[in-house]
Amino acid sequence: MKFHKIEGAMQAAGHYTPAVSANGFLFISGQVPKDPRTGELYEGGLEKQFLGVLNNLKELLESSGSSLDRVVKVNIYAPDSGDWGKINEVYAQFFGEHKPARAVIPCGELRNGYLLELEAIALLND
Repeated sequence: MKFHKIEGAMQAAGHYTPAVSANGFLFISGQVPKDPRTGELYEGGLEKQFLGVLNNLKELLESSGSSLDRVVKVNIYAPDSGDWGKINEVYAQFFGEHKPARAVIPCGELRNGYLLELEAIALLND
């Protein structure tokens, strides 16, 4: 098992690591809408926060030896189920033709003004 993070990212706030690789898979902890280097919240509403989360995911994947097209499963946690359409639109634009298995899970309010959180599983590059 190997632990991964974005180069230059701040220390995780809790007892976890941003990503762990094991047996050819990369397991990515919940990515929240903040800059991993500064800790600043991505401002500008749901779409801006989600793009920030997805860009964080992409950077973590690439720095760990994987890529967006190797993602096999995504879970998205969203407090407002009414945001599903916006979430789906941003997600589809970002992933393009690649369609990993996915769940959008309604949840209670997230901390720190986060409008969503995302976790993923990806294959490591051969």
